Amino acid sequence: MKICWFRFAFAFSSLLLAPAALAIAQTSAPIPSEILKGLPQPVFLWPNGAPGALGNTQADKPRLYPFVPQTKSTTAAVLVIPGGGYTHVAIGHEGFQYARWLNAQGVAAFVLDYRVAPYKYPVEIQDGMRAMRYVRTHAVDYGIDPDRIGVWGSSAGGHLASTLGVHGDDAAPLPEKTDSVDQVDARPDFMVLSYPVISMQPPEAHSGSMKSLLGETPDSQSQEKLSNQLHVNTLTPMTFLFATTGDPTVPVENSLDFYRALERAHVPAELHIYDYANHGCGLCGEIPELATWPLLLRTWLIHEGWLPKDAPPLPPAAPNYPSWPAGLEGPGRAE
Repeated sequence: MKICWFRFAFAFSSLLLAPAALAIAQTSAPIPSEILKGLPQPVFLWPNGAPGALGNTQADKPRLYPFVPQTKSTTAAVLVIPGGGYTHVAIGHEGFQYARWLNAQGVAAFVLDYRVAPYKYPVEIQDGMRAMRYVRTHAVDYGIDPDRIGVWGSSAGGHLASTLGVHGDDAAPLPEKTDSVDQVDARPDFMVLSYPVISMQPPEAHSGSMKSLLGETPDSQSQEKLSNQLHVNTLTPMTFLFATTGDPTVPVENSLDFYRALERAHVPAELHIYDYANHGCGLCGEIPELATWPLLLRTWLIHEGWLPKDAPPLPPAAPNYPSWPAGLEGPGRAE
């Protein structure tokens, strides 16, 4: 187990990323048309209609964007689940940007655009389960190993991701299997959780995510089941956590409690908490005090064998993509 507290993050990041920081100052975030250029065609998780669909619009059709690099450095892959408080999906800076960061190092990535409010539990979790099952089912088609598929979730996406990791196939069972994909294991092989929502019980819970997922007056049984720190066991996959001490949106106790639960269950885990106040910065390329965290993630991926030591180098820090690029349609689009 490793736990790292960065009280001198600014000095550390300045030493490691000074050239990148200078480059950021001279560039601006790409415009939406540049972000969407070359975007892979989405794969609809349920081509014939998703279970529990409220209609037949774009908002009712969860989908995956498969980012598969021409040259892979590893057979591992990552399902990327952006945050958004279960009201929207921050698919730009916590989805497409993560995927391209992984691709640059030779890692295949699959970005999930899932249904959000007015949808409620179990729909969002079922979309996440279906995404993991789809990637695993089609692993041969994408040239990846079905036993080396991780999940990377941010904020509320971290809650969805950790729900898959903790509960696996019991996270939100479907009333009935829709096809052979639903027979496949939904538990990831490793997890990366960025400033995650973990608990659905006050005071740690992020009230917005809790209400969007479970309703204005959530029942205690659902709150307990979906407070994922309470259900960590030896089947929970190894985990990397990143958060900030003064997170103004999601209390850092979410990450602390989950790390402690992993430690007690003897699950390999690494936690990096920066003495800073931020939520939702993605790769944090424009914040020198936090811009070192992707390097720590890369080091962990190499150390745990998901990424080879000779993988292509870490991409330079860059400005954030917009949360939702203009011109894109999908269930996670903010109204």
